[in-house]
This record gives sequence, structure tokens and C-alpha cells, in this order.
Amino acid sequence: MDSQYSAEIDSGDRFAFGENWSNFLRVLDDGRIRRAERSLQDMLGVEALKGRTFLDAGSGSGLFSLAARRLGASVHSFDYDPQSVACTTELKRRYFPDDPEWTIDVASVLDRDYLGRLDTFDVVYSWGVLHHTGAMWQALENVAPLVAVEGQLFIAIYNDQGEWSRLWRSLKRIYNRLPEALRLPYLSLYIGPRELSAIASATVKRRPGDYVDNVVHYTERSLRGMTYWHDMVDWIGGYPFEVAKPEEIFDFYRDRGFVLERLKTCAGTHGNNEFVFRRTQA
Repeated sequence: MDSQYSAEIDSGDRFAFGENWSNFLRVLDDGRIRRAERSLQDMLGVEALKGRTFLDAGSGSGLFSLAARRLGASVHSFDYDPQSVACTTELKRRYFPDDPEWTIDVASVLDRDYLGRLDTFDVVYSWGVLHHTGAMWQALENVAPLVAVEGQLFIAIYNDQGEWSRLWRSLKRIYNRLPEALRLPYLSLYIGPRELSAIASATVKRRPGDYVDNVVHYTERSLRGMTYWHDMVDWIGGYPFEVAKPEEIFDFYRDRGFVLERLKTCAGTHGNNEFVFRRTQA
């Protein structure tokens, strides 16, 4: 898999998410971990996960695997990006060394043979991952059987904005196919007008401190643990890139024996819509 992954990176067909997540490890602290725990508690409607199994499909930094383990779950993490797997492994080393209740693999959510060897789980978690596989609907299909009956599926999928989403996809593809030396200037072209607009808005409202506060304290407020800069890199670089309307995701899982328990939309913006489903049928 490493050779296939490397080939996709070299050809510009995939963004190296793990490089950004490596920077996350430098700013991880107990406050960020507790916020991640609270987000799981709030969305899943639980106080703890003791006695439950938790699958982190596309573990990224490993933060939410760590949060689930701290809440008492038995955790299995996997990611397609070897550097993301290294981040998850590092968090396990720091907080749960030699723990048999937390296992980690390099694997793809599109690999049905691998998934077929896994058990079902009480919670399947895949936040902001399945739309970056290059085959989103297949990935959405593949995680469904991994959820135990009466188990929960917690996913986040980019909102479909029509033409804007198609434009974003093109911009992301261009970024990943640029030579390394041209990526920073390209990113600056994206960030510059956005930041000038935010500064102008704060100035018109006579609250310029709001803009400064947002940038300075961005990492503290981010459940994903990213700095403002690295979140911008993650956004412009995040490729492959697919989107879906909330009702499409709802219909897709309703037809597969799931009921919607919780929905948090991004209010029509280019962010993620978050869903928690419960599987009611085998």
C-alpha cells in the first residue's frame, strides 16, 4: 500500500494529510483532548464508552482514537496515510503504551478484504475522511456493515454547494499538482483575499480585536487540534474531494437500515455536515 500511496502523492492525485497532522502533535494538550472527548459525548449522547468497541476509520492525528480510549472504549484505528498512522501510534505511545485495547493498522476504507476481517463495532467513527478517498459513495457503503446492530455511525461529509464545490475541487487539484515551490504562493492567493475581507469586516464593525483573537486563539478552539495556518493548508490541499447534500446522506443510510439520531449542519457553507446514525437492521 505504501507504494500506491506514494505514487498518488507524486502524481498530485492525493494530499499528504499526515504531514499536517504531524504538526498537530506539537500543540496537543489535555485541554484539546478534553474538548475532543466532549464532542464525542455530545454527538453520541453518552457520558462514557466503557465496555463499547470503537472503530476510527481514517484516524488522522489519532486524537479521537485517543479520546475514545480515554472514555473507556476498546479502540481499533486505521488510516491509508502512513504518516497519519505514525501520528496515531505516537499518541498511543504517549498515553496508552502497550495497551492491548487499542490496535492500529495501515489500511484503506476501500479495501473490502481488510474490512471483511474486522468485527462489527458499537461505534464507527469517520470524521471528514470518506470524501477524501476518491470513491466516497463506495466508502460510505463499506463502513455500513462494520456497525453492530444498535450501534452508532458518526461521520462528517463536506456539504454540496453545487458550482462552488466544483470550483473548490479544481483549486485543490491544481494545488496538489503544482511543484512544491509554487504551493505557498498559490495558497497565499487563496488566503490573502479571505483575510483582507475578514479584516475589513472587523474594522467596519469597529471590532478589529475579534479578527486578531480568532487567529491567535484558533488552535485552542479547534476540536481537530489544528493551527489556523495548517487548517488552511489542509483545506486547500484536501484532495481527492467529494461532497454530498445532507438529504443524500440521510437517504443513503435510511435505505440500509439506519435511523438518524443527530445532525449538525454547516448552515450551507463549505464545511462538514455531521451525522450520527443508529443501525436498526442487520
